[in-house]
Amino acid sequence: MFSDRVFDLFDVKQNGVIDFGEFVRSLSVFHPSASQDDKIDFAFKLYDLRHTGFIEREEVEQMLIALLSESDMKLSDEIVDAIIDKTFSEADTKGDGKIDKDEWRNFVLQNPSLMKIMTLPYLKDITTLFPSFVFKSEVEDAV
Repeated sequence: MFSDRVFDLFDVKQNGVIDFGEFVRSLSVFHPSASQDDKIDFAFKLYDLRHTGFIEREEVEQMLIALLSESDMKLSDEIVDAIIDKTFSEADTKGDGKIDKDEWRNFVLQNPSLMKIMTLPYLKDITTLFPSFVFKSEVEDAV
């Protein structure tokens, strides 16, 4: 599920294929020089499975279980629930049972370790060795 979600976000044209341009542009969010706002926005979209503009408890649970599964990690249901409870007690400052973009941003800024996986240091080496390898540009609309 996690890899499917990343694929969906990389497939900007939503045509079931990630072309090279989409790949490079989407990968740019993981570059060490990418803005923190871009990284926060990408991570929010990753968890907003239903595209509602909010992250709901069930979405966090689905993503957490998928991440654990893909990492071959096993946690009891009680520990998974405790992680989700803690996340929502800290992030859902409005207390409405969902995390909006502002709440997500504040939560991530208070917990910077959450964004560590959003930077791939070796991408800096690629742009140093191949300066013509462009990372930042707009994705063309689907034709």
